[in-house]
Amino acid sequence: MKNIKVWKEISTQIGLQSEKGETILLSAFDFERNRLFFSSSEDVLYSISLSAPQSQDEHPWRKVLLSSGDESATEPGDHITALDYLEDESLIVGTSNGYLVLHNVDCDFTEIVGSVEGGIKSINCSPDGALLTVITGIGQLLLMTHDWEVLYEVSLDSQFLADASIGEMGYTDYQFDSNISWRGDGKYFATLSGPCEPHSLKKLKIWERESGTVHATAESSDFIGECLAWMPSGAKVAIAQDRKSESCLSIVFFERNGLERSRFSTELVSGTVIEALRWNSDSNLLAASIRCDGYDAIRIWWFSNNHWYMKQEIRFLKIERVKFLWDPTKPMHLICWTVKGKITSYNFVWITAVTEASSAFVIDGSRILISPLDMSLIPPPLFLFSLKYPSSVQETAYYCNNSKSYLAACLSDGSLCITEFPPTDTWEQLEGSEFMVETSHSDFPKATLRHLTWLDSHILIGVFCSDFSQSSLFTPPHLATENGNICEDMMGRWVGSSFLQEIGLEHSENGIPEAVTSSGWFVKNSKKLSAGGLVIGIVSNPANNCSIFLQLDGGSVFEYSSSLNLIRNSTHDLCSDGGFLSSCPWMKNALVSVDNILKPLVLGLDDIGRLQIGRWILCSNCNSFSLYSDAERLKQKTTSHLILTTKQDLLFVVNMNDILRSYRERQIESFALGTKILNKKGERQDCLNIWERGAKLVGAIHGDEAAVILQAVRGNLECIYPRKLVIVAIANALTCCRFKDAMHMVRRHRIDFNIIVDYIGLPVFLRSTGEFVSQISDLGHITEFVCAIKNENVLHTLYKTIFSLSASKLVSTTDACDLVDASMNKVSSLLLAIRKSLEELVAESPARELCILTTLARSEPPALEEALRRIKVTRDWELSGENDAFRKLYPSAEEALKHLLWLSNAEDVYDAALGLYDLNIAAIVALNSDKDPKEFLPFLQELERMDPVIMRYTIDLRLHRYESALRHIASAAGDFFGDCMSLMKSNPEIFPLGVQLFSDQVKRSQILEAWGDHLHDEKRYEDAATTFLCCSSLQKALDAYRACGDWRGVLTVAGLLQIRNDEILQLANDICDELQALGKPSEAAKVALEYCLDVSTGVGYYVTAREWQEALRISYLHKREDLVNEVGTAALECANTMLHEYEEGSEKVGKYAARYLAVRQRRLVIAAKIESEDRPTSDVDEEIASETSSNLSGMSVYSTGTTKESSVSIRSSATNKRREKRKQRNKGKIRAGSPGEELALLEHLKGISITDSAQRELKSLLNALITLCKEEPARRLQRAADNFQMSQIAAVKLTEEASASDKIDENTQSLDHYLKCFKENFSSLMPFSQTRLLLSQSLK
Repeated sequence: MKNIKVWKEISTQIGLQSEKGETILLSAFDFERNRLFFSSSEDVLYSISLSAPQSQDEHPWRKVLLSSGDESATEPGDHITALDYLEDESLIVGTSNGYLVLHNVDCDFTEIVGSVEGGIKSINCSPDGALLTVITGIGQLLLMTHDWEVLYEVSLDSQFLADASIGEMGYTDYQFDSNISWRGDGKYFATLSGPCEPHSLKKLKIWERESGTVHATAESSDFIGECLAWMPSGAKVAIAQDRKSESCLSIVFFERNGLERSRFSTELVSGTVIEALRWNSDSNLLAASIRCDGYDAIRIWWFSNNHWYMKQEIRFLKIERVKFLWDPTKPMHLICWTVKGKITSYNFVWITAVTEASSAFVIDGSRILISPLDMSLIPPPLFLFSLKYPSSVQETAYYCNNSKSYLAACLSDGSLCITEFPPTDTWEQLEGSEFMVETSHSDFPKATLRHLTWLDSHILIGVFCSDFSQSSLFTPPHLATENGNICEDMMGRWVGSSFLQEIGLEHSENGIPEAVTSSGWFVKNSKKLSAGGLVIGIVSNPANNCSIFLQLDGGSVFEYSSSLNLIRNSTHDLCSDGGFLSSCPWMKNALVSVDNILKPLVLGLDDIGRLQIGRWILCSNCNSFSLYSDAERLKQKTTSHLILTTKQDLLFVVNMNDILRSYRERQIESFALGTKILNKKGERQDCLNIWERGAKLVGAIHGDEAAVILQAVRGNLECIYPRKLVIVAIANALTCCRFKDAMHMVRRHRIDFNIIVDYIGLPVFLRSTGEFVSQISDLGHITEFVCAIKNENVLHTLYKTIFSLSASKLVSTTDACDLVDASMNKVSSLLLAIRKSLEELVAESPARELCILTTLARSEPPALEEALRRIKVTRDWELSGENDAFRKLYPSAEEALKHLLWLSNAEDVYDAALGLYDLNIAAIVALNSDKDPKEFLPFLQELERMDPVIMRYTIDLRLHRYESALRHIASAAGDFFGDCMSLMKSNPEIFPLGVQLFSDQVKRSQILEAWGDHLHDEKRYEDAATTFLCCSSLQKALDAYRACGDWRGVLTVAGLLQIRNDEILQLANDICDELQALGKPSEAAKVALEYCLDVSTGVGYYVTAREWQEALRISYLHKREDLVNEVGTAALECANTMLHEYEEGSEKVGKYAARYLAVRQRRLVIAAKIESEDRPTSDVDEEIASETSSNLSGMSVYSTGTTKESSVSIRSSATNKRREKRKQRNKGKIRAGSPGEELALLEHLKGISITDSAQRELKSLLNALITLCKEEPARRLQRAADNFQMSQIAAVKLTEEASASDKIDENTQSLDHYLKCFKENFSSLMPFSQTRLLLSQSLK
């Protein structure tokens, strides 16, 4: 599915001695310096460079006289018959008299190194350049080294020597043809030799290099001339053959063992001469020079899928006797020359034969094989129908607009053909047909055009080159002299200027509907304009009618407007910065929308794999790319996605909006596709592994098909559906409410059905369920959809990588699990809406009823009872025998029940049937679920014998429906209160219902007391106490309050119990001890003061609670100086303790801050070192990179860990789990050298700040000290607290600002610097600043 295109063509002319009739005969190639050598009929050597363009005054060719000293190296009557280039920068020349002449090109030194008998017919070097083969005029084969040592000499054909007559001059008069070709590895070579008589038999021999023995010999056959070419890969040897029994010439392939492997017909009639065969360096193209009756030609064949395609034919004038060779280093570079000294360089490129309309037009000689891939993926070499042209097709251009489509073809004879096609949806009727295409009538001379492109339906534009005009059959008038020769100003320079040619088209006949027509087209010369350079590519500009973008050699891009008839720098496209960085043989134009304005975006791919947008490299290792448009953008004729493959055999699908955003922001590193496979989270990017190495893109099928077509190296096609494109197509269909198309794509590509709901949002879908059900008429598909719905948003789980960048573009931003009714989940609310739509919009039928049952069974929780009720109604109709016509609209009860059992668990359905209290339905369910009758029948019979209320109570107990069971047993006749109490005690959650059901006060009290006992056992003492108070169980309420430490409740209930004063005093003392034990000394102080009337104990409790002001207040209230002194002594002791703690805390803050700065500096130094070594740290997960740098720091300073351990820990999921557990266990600890030390230090500095309770305690202590006239201890304590708090705040600020930057500044990033900055404004930060006013001298 690809064609060969000439994308660059330049020519030059060697200045031969035309007055002497000098012609070019032989050639040799120097691939190291990229130059060619030629020998002429005058025994003159010419060298020509194929490198970069020369200056105007410098000729690319140089004339060399073959002389030895002052004398010619050849004798009178002797002439050059063989030529080759050696690796030591020398030419080896063979003459008709048998002389071997060595000519050093750089030194211009010539010497005769030897001679052979019979003259020299050919010289060939081995591929490694170590050996030289010489074939003499008498059929001898010599193999020698570069030191001219003959390794062996053998005869090509012993019969030849027997029949040859040796003349007096020592050479044979017997005409003998021979040719030689080496295998690519140089281990073998092949010879083809035989008499020079028409239809004479020639023999193919395979020789071993080392021994000179014949390895294999093929049968003699009527091979043509000297056409012999061994494929460089070594697979086969190609020979041309002209069998009398066949009407056409054939090319035959032989294996190394001399056996014929395969053959193909060249479609050349007998009598045509194939002069030479050549393989390119990749062994995939075979070229031949052909002499026909009216012209010479170069034909190129390509093998794919067991078929030989003729991909290119270049014609020349017959008198030019063209010859050619392939560039040994560039497989797509062909060099041709004529006997008149004109040299033409052709650079070919493979282009896809698949158009943007997804139709393939494959060139095969004079035929075009057409396959509409959007209709069917037809494997090559098969096709749907074909077009037959008068001569070989060189280039095509396809135009499609709505229902009309045209194909323009430029033929090798210079003709132009236009074909009109019927609408593509009728192409299927053309299967197997072949249509003969007529040549269009023209009012100007024939000329082969390159880069053929449509401007609109009646205007074509193409390029013809001045260099091409020299080499073609047709020389434009402005480049030719009166006698038809080339202008002298072109002599001696590489010529590569191009001319744009507009061609107007007129059609004199109306097209026949549903038929392929090509007659009645008239071609006229419209406009002609110089391009100002060598044009290497043209793409149309869809944003501007009758406009194109043309690329000149070197990568410059210009815009040509037909209406303005000028070429100018592009100002309307997105890459108006001068073009590409280099020449891009592959160029495409994507129409994109920027701020609701359509603009073209030109993309180019150069020969080293750089995909470029202007001078921005999008991908540096791309080998093919294509464009895709979703259904919405297909209507707008814009592009939605770029598809590309890389040299690593990865396929990327990139949204054009992402490319435009990155292009505008110039985020080059963020879009280096193909070099960065993992994103920052360690997840694989949106790329697919291509199944076969070397496969390339040939096209895409747009719209809802969302397909990408790849072609493997061996030629077979594969159509893949990238998940990203498929989901984009589904999303586009959902946006347009095309639920039927979306459902079709979801089912076809096995996408999760939840995407239909999650993409547009649950509220939107609930409002659209009627449209959804109406569009999807197949109830089976709706049933399948219902079964797949789950309480999960697949956009955030399964397809999160696809929707991560485009989440803002969703129709609804509401999460798929956000509900209209908070009491229902996603599944239940969705299925309820679908069930209502089915009942309202779909006619009654068995399929509808089964679908409704599915919605009930798949609800969460399943609505099995409602489903069974519907089945019960059907069963009642069946038993009654009425409404037979109406019953036909519903499935039978048995069918419906089996469907329900298939969807649900059989036990759940059986329990739901019991929950209906319908024993008959339960029995039917049990029978259809294959339950053993011995298991369920006795139980059902026992239930049938029970009282209905007791039966329901029993069923409720079995189904664990305890509230319903309690209601039933409470309503039963008889005394079942004991059973009720047992039920409530075993299921305490139904105690509130029991209180509501029983109005009798005695029974209510029993229930409340049992409920309180349960709460007490559950250690819910406050609730238990309240419950006991409700049933007047005061002693239990007192015990409950005492258990929870509520001394107010205990003493209140004690008052209700009217306990004596001494007992209350004893109770209060016990409560004080309990509160002290519980760590509530302030509460104990209140009890001691209010109930025990013990001032000393109460003040002691306040001192223990560090409520210094309250302790002083109580002491002064009761005028107890002794207690005041005790409080003062305790306050001084506490101040000294706190003073020591604050001073120690300030030292720790300084140490932690210094340690943090050291660890941070070490990490940054190592990171800078890694970056300086150009290591791809950006590809590493952020957390892993941080841990790696910390590990490096730890290894170099604190530990002896190895990188092997680190890598294993990253790869092993089990180790990761253990690491997480260890992190949680050691959370809050700081381990020197650990990966998380830096973060742990930061968190620890934040955590050692003064808490609110500590501030209140400090404020109370300072006030108490000042009240007791202890100003000096208070001042010291105040200073220590100030220093600590200021150090802590400064250290936190330092670490936060340092962590936000990667810079190291020892002057500003220090604790002393931050302390100095904070000291001036520190008073405003202190929560107890009012106390500081009294102690202002403490900071002086």
